[in-house]
Amino acid sequence: MRLSYEPRALKRVTQPAEFGRVAVLFGGDSSEREISLLTGNAVLAALKSRGVDAHAFDPAASALSELAAQRFARVWIALHGPGGEDGTLQGALEYCGMPYTGSGVMGSAIGMDKLRTKRLALAVGVPTADFVILKDAQDFELALERLKLPLIIKPATQGSSVGMSKVERAQDLPAAFAAAAQFETLVFAEPWLTGSEYTVAILQGQALPSIRIETPKTFYDYEAKYFRQDTRYFCPSGLPPAAEAHLAQLALAAFEACGACGWGRVDFMMDGAGRAQLLEINTVPGMTDHSLVPMAARALGIDFPELCWRVLETSFTRSLAAPAQGGN
Repeated sequence: MRLSYEPRALKRVTQPAEFGRVAVLFGGDSSEREISLLTGNAVLAALKSRGVDAHAFDPAASALSELAAQRFARVWIALHGPGGEDGTLQGALEYCGMPYTGSGVMGSAIGMDKLRTKRLALAVGVPTADFVILKDAQDFELALERLKLPLIIKPATQGSSVGMSKVERAQDLPAAFAAAAQFETLVFAEPWLTGSEYTVAILQGQALPSIRIETPKTFYDYEAKYFRQDTRYFCPSGLPPAAEAHLAQLALAAFEACGACGWGRVDFMMDGAGRAQLLEINTVPGMTDHSLVPMAARALGIDFPELCWRVLETSFTRSLAAPAQGGN
């Protein structure tokens, strides 16, 4: 069995029975399990409130082969981080012939990799900050010389700001590198951008209203994203109409360049001159009470259950392909 992807197969569903039995995959074993549990439980409750035959499924506790055994028709992916958002799960579901929400193998894998996302974005004219890959002390010197202090140090394939830290003094760079390297070997530095942070949610090919984020923390880190009550969100963001349209265009271009589809989120930081610089794309964004995609959807009158419903509709773009015909 294998799945084929056909964007034109996206359909508006009117009756919950059309979805069949739905598995909401959440939990997992990544560094973002805690947030995945919050997202998954919220999505599960929302789908059930709309009459969808939805059930919890934690891949850390059950083999994916159980999806077919339990007669699920499709999957709502609510797994964040490596193992759920990086294409590996999507590949397994493709192999099992199980339709799923959001981006496919390629878009998920590229979207999880901040460095490859930046390179592809640059190729289609989406600006992003300069960077230096860090491997040893020689790279530290290059980063300090080329990017200047302060810096932001990031692991390349972690989400939710896991492993990130700001460096204001050269002597603190090795410790910041070590903090990121405990999650993975691919670590890089970017210059610290001083402008506001914005995010653009994407749903079924449409950019939703942008959100401007303000936090009293040094940057919009894991705690500020999910647990602090003093992080402030502005939607509408306050951008002039032309700037709002430009940011939406950049978000859609970056999303498409990475092969992402269905739904997601694209994050930007403004530089000192007020120009948007791409930070990353997210192919399975958070769906908690602090999350950004639900906030942007509400600005268009889309409540949380309806948003989860529309994300589930993206699973119809994947269906079992017709078997290949044998030749002589």
